[in-house]
This record gives sequence, C-alpha cells and structure tokens, in this order.
Amino acid sequence: MKAKTGVTLVLLAAFVYVAAQEGESEQNVVEELLVETLVKPETCSVTSEMGDTLQIHYTGKLLADGKVIDSSLSRDPLVVELGKRTVIPGLEQSLVGVCEGQKIKTTIPPHLAYGKRGYPPTIPADAALEFEVEVMSLIQATPWQKMVNDVFPLVCLGLVPTLLGMVGLYLYNKANAQRPGKKKAKDKKSKKK
Repeated sequence: MKAKTGVTLVLLAAFVYVAAQEGESEQNVVEELLVETLVKPETCSVTSEMGDTLQIHYTGKLLADGKVIDSSLSRDPLVVELGKRTVIPGLEQSLVGVCEGQKIKTTIPPHLAYGKRGYPPTIPADAALEFEVEVMSLIQATPWQKMVNDVFPLVCLGLVPTLLGMVGLYLYNKANAQRPGKKKAKDKKSKKK
C-alpha cells in the first residue's frame, strides 16, 4: 500500500511539474518583436524613419487571453514622434518603416513592453502584448528637425563638460585671487607697526 501511495505521489508531482513548465512556456513564447502587415497601400513611396511623426489608431490586447487593454478607436488618433519614447519600445520599433494607410499587427515581448513590473491592474507582469495599428498620417521630419534631433544631443553632451570646466576655472581663479589680497592686507598691517 505504501509503495502505491509513493508511486502516486511521484506521478502527481511529475504532472504538477510538467503543467507548471507548460504554463511558464506559454507566458514566455514571444521572445522577439514580430510585425505582420495586414494592409499595405498600393503606393508606398515614403516610409517612416526615426524623427518622423505618425498619427495612429491602435488596439492593444494581452496576448495570453486577448483582453483589450487600450484602444484609440473611440478618440482622436495618437500622435507618435518616433525616437521620443512616447510609447512602449516594441510599438515604437514596429512603427519604423511603415507608410501612411498601412495596417500592421505586432506581437511585443514583455521586455519591449512593460517588463517584470507590468502596469497594474491592467497589464500583469511579464505580459506579451499584441497591437493592431493603422497609420492615419505620416509627417516626415524636415532636414532641420533631423539635424536638431541628431546633433543637438551631441552638442549638449559637449557643452556640459565645457560649462563645468568654465565654472571650475572661475572658482579656481576666484579662490587664488583672494589669497594675494589677504597677504597684501597682512603686509599693510605689518608696515603700519
């Protein structure tokens, strides 16, 4: 009788372990960004690049159960400037290379969505998401905007150390300028005696 109970417990433990492993693998099936084109206009001569501005309508769902987490269909289109990180990384990456009028479906892994924290209570931790997106309009960045987006951060990166160096030099000179002044005052006092 004890042997039967022991075998039953071992089989039960193995079953629970296998079921747990299958549950984990279903959650983490999506490891990379997948983008599928649902509709592409006949003429697609201009595609989006970083710095461009898109107006999109979207519907986002949890991949696990298909529950809708957000949709823009009942309001104005969402304005997304690529490269400004106004949407989750996976959605922004899937919007590079699309054209006006295109519809895509993108499957976003957890690390390119809300990650281990999730977005309680709507989005659980480590949730893969699926978005259907329609690009309503595409406004290309002007050469000036592209230059500002590409060059301005580098200029700022160079200016910060320069400004800090100038402040340090000013403080150093100010500190050294006070020392001789104190010596002169001491010299004047000693001469008066």
